[in-house]
Formats: sequence, C-alpha cells, structure tokens
Amino acid sequence: MVMSVNTNTAALTALQNLSMTSNQLASTQQRISTGLKVSSTKDDSASYTIAQTLRGDVGKLASVGASLSRAKSAVDVAVAGTQQISDLVNQMAAKATSASDAGIDSSSRTAMGKDFDALKQQIQSIIDSSSFNGTNLLKASGGSVSALQSTDTAAATLDVANQDLDAGVITAIGSTFTSAATAKTMVDTLKTVSTTLNTSLSTLGSASRKIDGQASFVNSLSDVITSGIGNLVDADLSKESANLQALQVKQQLGVQALSIANQAPQSITSLFR
Repeated sequence: MVMSVNTNTAALTALQNLSMTSNQLASTQQRISTGLKVSSTKDDSASYTIAQTLRGDVGKLASVGASLSRAKSAVDVAVAGTQQISDLVNQMAAKATSASDAGIDSSSRTAMGKDFDALKQQIQSIIDSSSFNGTNLLKASGGSVSALQSTDTAAATLDVANQDLDAGVITAIGSTFTSAATAKTMVDTLKTVSTTLNTSLSTLGSASRKIDGQASFVNSLSDVITSGIGNLVDADLSKESANLQALQVKQQLGVQALSIANQAPQSITSLFR
C-alpha cells in the first residue's frame, strides 16, 4: 500500500462511511420524533402524494359528518316536539269527549274549554320553540333540512321536509268548543289532527334513522381511510428503535476508525529516523 502524507485514502474512506452513518442516523431520529416514515415528498413522493390526497378525503368526510350531525339535531328536536304535541292532543281529545256529554252543566264545559285553550297554547309554544340552529321543522316559516351524504357535491342530499304543524294542528283545531255539539265535532277534528301527527312522527323518525345510518357509514369510512394513511406513512417505532441503537454503535465505530486512519501518516516519520 502506498503511504503518502498528501492523500490519506483510509481516512477518506472512513470519513465517507461515517458521513453515511450520520445521515442514516439523522433520518432514523426524524422518523422516531415524528412517528412518520414518510413526512415529506423527499422521503417517498408516491406515498406522500397518495397520503395527502387521502388526508383531503378525511377532511371532506369530516364536513359531511358535521352536516349530518346538524341535520340529526334539527330532526331530533322536531321529533321531541311532535311527540309532546301528540300527547297534548290526546289530552285535548279527552277534554272534548268529556265536553260532548250533554249531561254536564255549562260551567263545567266552560272550565273544560279553558283547559282546552291552555293545552292549545302549550302546543303553539312547543311549535315555536322546536328550533335548532335556526331550523324549525314544525313551524311553517322554519325551513327544512338538507344534509350532505357524501364528499361528492353532485350527489343527492338527504332532505327532510317542513311538517308545518301550525297548519296541521293549530289551524286545523280552530276555535274552542262552546257546546256539546261543537265538542263532538272537535273530537272528530282531533282524530284528523292525530293522524297528521302520526304521519309527521313516522316521517321524522324515518329521517332520523336514515341520518344515523349515513353518519355511521361516514365515520367508518373515515376510520378506514385514516388507517390506510397510517399504513402508507407511519413508522414502525419498534423497528426504528432497534435501527437507532445499531446506527449509534456504527457511528461510534466509525469515529474510532477515522481516528485510527488519521494517525497512519504519522508512522511515515519513523521511516526517517
């Protein structure tokens, strides 16, 4: 082997190996600190690009989930209000049936009429207050519900129509009974109102179940995509930990090798003694 003070080949080789080890160690430490084996396009352009696209999809699904949640809340408020109104209409029907008895005195019928009016006012209050985020499916002017079902903006939305219980209940009931005859008529009217309420309950209940199903699917899809992103870019920390220890030992040995190589030219001086 040629010995030269101008060129220390062994030292150059040791330095190259040490530099390579240091770069590998830096990459391993970055993967451990970030938890990612692909944290930028420089690591793996294909995987990074795919992961970014999938992250966008997860973000869009979160927006769909939020839309469905708002729709669910508006529908559930309407369901609760309609159920309460149905109970009150049943109470009103009982009052009207009692008032239709020709054998009761007029003062008793008047008292029943006042109770009837109070129940009707309570129904109006429920209709007016059954609102969520500005949407009231029970009030004529309360609007309707339209929720996203998927990330495809061209796809059909999940729609729930306004039930307009102002007309279906309040207007349909009309004025309070004043006699046995009008009370009998009111009993028949309340049967029709009950049918209207049952239809609304069926519509709202079906819509609520459909929203639940779609929301569950969206959440599951988001979880699957998130797992897919992890498979593409997440680091195997147990493997990286073992690799880190190996590289640290290799770096120490490289430093020693470089030190030994740097001492080699000094042996040349012994030739001239």
